[in-house]
Amino acid sequence: MDRQEILAERFEAHRGHLRGLAYRMLGSLSDADDAVQEAWLRLSRTEADADAAEIENLTGWLRTVVSRLCLDMLRSAAARHEQPAGEHLPDRIPEPGDGGDPEEEVLLADSVGRALLVVLDTLGPAERVAFVLHDLFAVPFTQIAPIVERTPVAAKKLASRARRKVQAPPETLAAPGLAGDRRVVEAFLAAARSGDLEELLTVLAPDVVRTADLAAVLRGARAVAEETVFLRRSARFAEPALVDGSVGLVVAPYGRLVLALLIRVADGRIAAYEVVADPVRLRALEFSVLPSAGGQAGAPRRTRG
Repeated sequence: MDRQEILAERFEAHRGHLRGLAYRMLGSLSDADDAVQEAWLRLSRTEADADAAEIENLTGWLRTVVSRLCLDMLRSAAARHEQPAGEHLPDRIPEPGDGGDPEEEVLLADSVGRALLVVLDTLGPAERVAFVLHDLFAVPFTQIAPIVERTPVAAKKLASRARRKVQAPPETLAAPGLAGDRRVVEAFLAAARSGDLEELLTVLAPDVVRTADLAAVLRGARAVAEETVFLRRSARFAEPALVDGSVGLVVAPYGRLVLALLIRVADGRIAAYEVVADPVRLRALEFSVLPSAGGQAGAPRRTRG
């Protein structure tokens, strides 16, 4: 086995970790794969110039390269004012980027958390990189600082600012009725995913009202339940989240927000909900991640990849 083959073998041992890191930073599997591939090309060039075996911490070197690539990609997207949210109609599901595996990207979005990906997409490039590295991958701020071109103290402030956006405020999570509202919304989502008409009728108030961007009014539990069953494919891509401080749903195929449901619960049933798809209105909404079952409120779990 020659030096290039040995280097390729060492790189492949890190590919999964790097891919997971890049996906959380970019929210796109095809973009993540591009960043990882570019990291390999740079490592190959390093080997051509000098012995890559001299890199003392290959994991750290690769993580730094991928993070910087992701930061550049995020800044480039921000400079072009890209905004994928709301570009698709409620009954259409967008396809992943060119060359992506749709099913794989769906599974990856499920594992990361769609609500988290939606909230991460609202962060500035440096905030997102600092938060992902520290809060999700436990990278110390001394290593994050040169990546985001800040001092360690400034990098810590970036992550802290991002954390306040990602996590729901303690007073919101402690609000009376929030836990009960969440149970109702989760029951509605479960029934929607399974297409269980009878279960939907139990969770919807008899006089429930469904609107879509302040129009297209639908009234009555049966009419709303039947419409929900008809559009149940979208429920596969939905996840509970705090939307403007109340429990609602985000619909984010492949981690990209296309719909938000503003839900009002009364007497243990859904009394009304609005489907928001308009890009301008989606950008005006505030999203936070709900705590995982048994986990710390609003705190995404750390991962090694």
